[in-house]
Amino acid sequence: MEKPNLNYINSLAREDDSIKKILIDVIKTEFPEEKQDYYESFSKNDFKKIKDNVHRLKHKISILGLENGYKNANAYEHNLRVNSKDKSEIFEKTLTTISEYLKII
Repeated sequence: MEKPNLNYINSLAREDDSIKKILIDVIKTEFPEEKQDYYESFSKNDFKKIKDNVHRLKHKISILGLENGYKNANAYEHNLRVNSKDKSEIFEKTLTTISEYLKII
């Protein structure tokens, strides 16, 4: 499984620690809320909302350098358009990986 990293955030912040902190704080604030929204929509089988949640979350996946995770999220989002939850398990593993990573940064 690939591991999250701050390479993209570092490039955006141009090694400015205050900007880096702001970007990380935004992710630490938004990610848990978006993840919770995803699981609530998932439990209700609300495919439109699930798709919207995945769309928002995949940007965080990308920002944290998870290229395969982003590709899997894209595939999952595509499946949701036809009311299929195929790829949900791998997507949710990525969410767990990010949650654990956010605890240590």
